[in-house]
Amino acid sequence: MDDWFEEKLYPGYRTKMKIDKVLYEGDSEHQKLLLFENALYGRVLALNDIVQTTERDEYIYHEMLTHPPILAHGAVRKVLIIGGGDGGMLEEVLKHRGVTKVTMVEIDADVVQFSKEHLRFICNDAFEDPRLDLVIADGVDFVEKTDERYDVIIVDSSDPVGPAEVLFTQRFYTGAKRCLAQGGVLVTQNGVPFHQSEELAQTIACLRRLFRDTSCYVAPVPIYIGGLMAFGWA
Repeated sequence: MDDWFEEKLYPGYRTKMKIDKVLYEGDSEHQKLLLFENALYGRVLALNDIVQTTERDEYIYHEMLTHPPILAHGAVRKVLIIGGGDGGMLEEVLKHRGVTKVTMVEIDADVVQFSKEHLRFICNDAFEDPRLDLVIADGVDFVEKTDERYDVIIVDSSDPVGPAEVLFTQRFYTGAKRCLAQGGVLVTQNGVPFHQSEELAQTIACLRRLFRDTSCYVAPVPIYIGGLMAFGWA
């Protein structure tokens, strides 16, 4: 492998990171996985050649997508995580003692197993918590069929490429609203607006058709080049 990892997510713009050591490289049923060490960011996880998270700054992304909706709600008991195979979102949710059940719906079982083996720096022992109900399934199908209702739904998806693309559609958001409890909160990962403005605008437009209170908030996650990371809110 080349000594440099090159990300080509944004048209007309590329970024490179030095690969000091490859820790894992392989294919799951749905995507390509790469874990490597970098002197600046520590361990770096990439799926389908797109950086997902790093050891140095993962806490910013996971904390900011988890705690604001839970604290804003004020009485959360049940949480649904769509995606989140690295376990970071799960770990943050479980820090709230009032949470009695967390359903995590991940399409790729291999990513969960990979996280247990290689990403303990992100998930710690979250996958062993008895409050977890892990479901290996398509997120769209789950929200359309489940009989459960959740106080908070967190959409921790990768970019709208490959298996995650459907999680940015009107169909998915309609299903998510269906399984929100009264007064529930939905938050979504929506990329870096400076480079992915259409992604955020499309999500907000979809949410406004369904929810009374719709907005977004931002957080600086250094590894996502282009400034602030946006999170949809409904």
